[in-house]
Amino acid sequence: MSSLLALEFVSTVRADRSGLVDALEDVGGLTTWVGDHAPELGIDPATFVATPEMRDEVVALRQAIRALFARAVSPGPASGADAARLPAFEPSLDLVNATAAAVPVAPRLEWPPGEAPRARTLPARAAGDSARLRAALAAAAVDLLAGPHREQLRACPAPRCVLYFVREHPRQEWCSVACGNRARAARHYRQHKNA
Repeated sequence: MSSLLALEFVSTVRADRSGLVDALEDVGGLTTWVGDHAPELGIDPATFVATPEMRDEVVALRQAIRALFARAVSPGPASGADAARLPAFEPSLDLVNATAAAVPVAPRLEWPPGEAPRARTLPARAAGDSARLRAALAAAAVDLLAGPHREQLRACPAPRCVLYFVREHPRQEWCSVACGNRARAARHYRQHKNA
């Protein structure tokens, strides 16, 4: 499982010109996002059915992971999207750990004819879609926060950006070229306005 799945998950909260946009705003949004990430999540998109309760649980987990990300980028500032609304650190840590442990996983060797063998991580026992989905997301967050990418985790400082990103090179300051351009344009505007 890619620990960067956790970044994609917390990035379901984005900002555009009109303000915050939540890709998981409703059950349809959750269904679409899970369908787009089904292989990484171990979910069969053909049988996946999101419910309002599942959506609420997934969003609560996302907020807990965002709280852990905010702690990871400290002493730098957290994402502006929800820095004031994040749950406390200890309950967030407890929720992520409990969610990851709710569905134990085990490696499974798959060896399709004519292909090289590969390992997949699957639930070790039967679990519903909601538990599997949340456990996979929590495990991805644990992988990222306990792995080598944590040291490079940053909150994008560009105006209106609310994303976290993993810095890929020492001079990278923003999550994307667009954010860098927006930040430079805002700085240029401020300099000329004050002149």
